[in-house]
Amino acid sequence: MTWVTGADGSAYGVTNLPYGVFVHGEREPRIGVRVGDFVLDLAGAEAAGLVLAAGALGRPTLNAFMALGRPQWTAVRQRLTELLTDPAHRAAVEPLLVPLGEVRLLLPFEVADYVDFYSSEHHAANVGQIFRPGQPPLLPNWRHLPIGYHGRAGTVVVSGTPVTRPCGQRPGPEGPTYGPSARLDIEAEVGFVVGVPSPLGSRVSVDDFADHVFGVVLVNDWSARDIQAWEYQPLGPFLGKSFATSVSAWVTPLDALADAFRPGPEQDPPVADYLRDVPHLGLDLRLQVEWNGERVSEPPFATMYWTPAQQLAHLTVNGASLRTGDLYASGTVSGPERGQVGSFLELTWGGAEPVKLDGGTRTFLEDGDTVTITATAPGPDGTTVALGEVTGTILPAR
Repeated sequence: MTWVTGADGSAYGVTNLPYGVFVHGEREPRIGVRVGDFVLDLAGAEAAGLVLAAGALGRPTLNAFMALGRPQWTAVRQRLTELLTDPAHRAAVEPLLVPLGEVRLLLPFEVADYVDFYSSEHHAANVGQIFRPGQPPLLPNWRHLPIGYHGRAGTVVVSGTPVTRPCGQRPGPEGPTYGPSARLDIEAEVGFVVGVPSPLGSRVSVDDFADHVFGVVLVNDWSARDIQAWEYQPLGPFLGKSFATSVSAWVTPLDALADAFRPGPEQDPPVADYLRDVPHLGLDLRLQVEWNGERVSEPPFATMYWTPAQQLAHLTVNGASLRTGDLYASGTVSGPERGQVGSFLELTWGGAEPVKLDGGTRTFLEDGDTVTITATAPGPDGTTVALGEVTGTILPAR
């Protein structure tokens, strides 16, 4: 129970407490934690001596706090829970609560590197059938390692940032042409934010996942499918992906998702030793995708073939270092049914089966379209934990 008005029973109650960065009035950006429909000013709370984090909560991004490591993350979370549930603290804490409607949310952390995986068997199989009909849907290496690519950290933007339609080279019957993408798509994903770095030349074990990963965000990895189709051979995604990747304004700490871990799908053939996570656990996150306000899909993250711990182990197995603020995303989340896919490429089966919306039919995104991705997870004692939404509206090409 919390004394914060309206927060009891909320999916943003004291079992959640996600972190973000906000601006209120003319004040400088500051770290906050969401409780119900309020933001608790953590910079003010640390300045008042209500919570201690070596001054890291007074910074304009989460990076310094994330670098402190799990013991400090847990201690701060426990203290925040105490402050927000014990009425004895109400007089000191209540003046630091700001109504959510009065703040502007910023990108919560400075992104160091960005890696995107391709870890849904259903998504990979669907894409294989669409692009390689008559051939095996999965390539030979897919079940042996988490496939991924390095993205562009500088084009990661916070939820609510408009996305300008990208231009580039597109394939055509008489050769490539240049112009705005005509097959602009989404990818509904889950991202993991690294707090504790690792030295160059070292490896991070699957067992050390929770010691390095601070929390979780929702991700929309916007994708220009026509640009991607022309450029991706032989080196993979490039300009078709790097124009914008949207993330939640709220970072849900791993501790808030402790009750959402579930056994992942069975992996066959057996994985390499460095990928063997025992227990083999994924997250029971239920995503929802809305296209211009209409729900069109409900991707289940629990079906992902490769787990977040395996992804982290794989991206460091060659000795690549982790940095505070690294973001790695799961890849498109898709389930076995058409109403569970995380891309419009799959939803419309390559554009061959348009979707009917109130504003007309769609195959891919049109200018002015808005896509919003939300998600929930099971919390303790039957509660629900919400992840911060990620939304964006398409602007015309420049």
